Amino acid sequence: MKEEFKNMTKKFAIDCWRLCEKIPESREFDAFCRQLIRCSSSVGANYRVACRAKFQTIFLNKLTIAQEEVDQSIFFLEVLNEINSKNKVAIKRLIDEVNEILSIVVAFMKTMWSKSQKS
Repeated sequence: MKEEFKNMTKKFAIDCWRLCEKIPESREFDAFCRQLIRCSSSVGANYRVACRAKFQTIFLNKLTIAQEEVDQSIFFLEVLNEINSKNKVAIKRLIDEVNEILSIVVAFMKTMWSKSQKS
């Protein structure tokens, strides 16, 4: 599951990048796309760091950051969906993808949290 989720988060970041390549260039769209690219790539980066954590608290901290970046990704995708009429299908697919990522991150966090409570 670990490698599969690493690949899933990397694919999500790449898919967001490719979406942004399709969006017409403008100062407004560029601002949203830059933010989307940052937060979508940060999800996978923080998960990878979490996987190498030597302590449970560090693992949970990095997963919390990944969860925040997922939430931000959802926000920027929703805004782009509202203001860009040409890429709605691709954006909807990415929203579905990122919601699945969010579910997995939350499940990881719940599992780790319950393990830390038993220790």
